[in-house]
Amino acid sequence: MLDTTNYTPRLKALFQDSVRQALTEEFGYKNGMMVPRLEKIVLNIGCGAEAVRDSKKARSAQEDLTQIAGQKAVITKAKKSIAGFRVREDMPLGAKVTLRGDRMYEFLDRLITIAMPRIRDFRGVSGKSFDGRGNYATGLKEHIVFPEINFDKVDEVWGMDIVICTTAKTDAEAKALLKHFNMPFNS
Repeated sequence: MLDTTNYTPRLKALFQDSVRQALTEEFGYKNGMMVPRLEKIVLNIGCGAEAVRDSKKARSAQEDLTQIAGQKAVITKAKKSIAGFRVREDMPLGAKVTLRGDRMYEFLDRLITIAMPRIRDFRGVSGKSFDGRGNYATGLKEHIVFPEINFDKVDEVWGMDIVICTTAKTDAEAKALLKHFNMPFNS
């Protein structure tokens, strides 16, 4: 059995050993607390029309997201009824999970080193998907690129939103932070 008492995720150790120092030199921070760092990663699967027709689809998305994240996902529900979409209030529509700490670093490591290279026709992620406050959002068309998902047992292939929240004040600082983690930007 693996002893996890002294275990530090690879990207967390990389941040503490070299990334923090490199960002301090690059942006001229006067204090170590000014250096941007990862705050949280939010994963979301929206089932959309499938969940309206079959409420078990949201449960399936929740189970898949729980396997990917290594932490229990919660089912997201409609806030209000919309007759045109046949959506009722409190109807399950998807699943989400928020990762912090070691699980966040582990997920980002798996995303960059394992999942992204498995995407068909992958040419990198857009460098323009920052929100102006140092947070980065991207999406995947298929959640099956993660090795935790058993391809044979998948009943539906879901798209997935990934939001990486940092403490950076600007997009340039956040992009530099993610580049040091080897995020494959195409621009």
